[in-house]
Amino acid sequence: MDQNTVELLEKSFNLLAPRGPELVDRFYAHLFSKNPQVRPLFPTDLADQKKKLLASIQLVIANIRTPDSLHEPLMDMGRRHVYYKTEPAHYPVVRDTLISVMSDMAGSAWNDDFQTAWTDALNLIAGIMIEGHKAEQKSPKFANLAAAR
Repeated sequence: MDQNTVELLEKSFNLLAPRGPELVDRFYAHLFSKNPQVRPLFPTDLADQKKKLLASIQLVIANIRTPDSLHEPLMDMGRRHVYYKTEPAHYPVVRDTLISVMSDMAGSAWNDDFQTAWTDALNLIAGIMIEGHKAEQKSPKFANLAAAR
């Protein structure tokens, strides 16, 4: 990720960071209203899930200048998402929903450069998580679980 993209991600997130809880509230409301088929993949009580999502976004932004440090945590997230029944097709839905909510919340401060930076970053993140997802599906733990079903 180039320096300009990193700066755009940081700048745009800084616009929204003070409203982090609102961001995740609106994200899940929008996600479920537009994609009700994904609601069963989440717990009934979203309090912990919302904290995890916000913490994940903060983790990415805090480490965006050292992207290699993000690889293993994102791989681990991808591995865990196998057990939540997440599919690779869900990642673009999450990406588009998050960007839409961020854009709405930032209002006129949002621009095409922010849109492109977040699209590129979330595609990269999804790619790493999907890599972890696929690796976990090949693991003995997953094979044993699948066989037990």
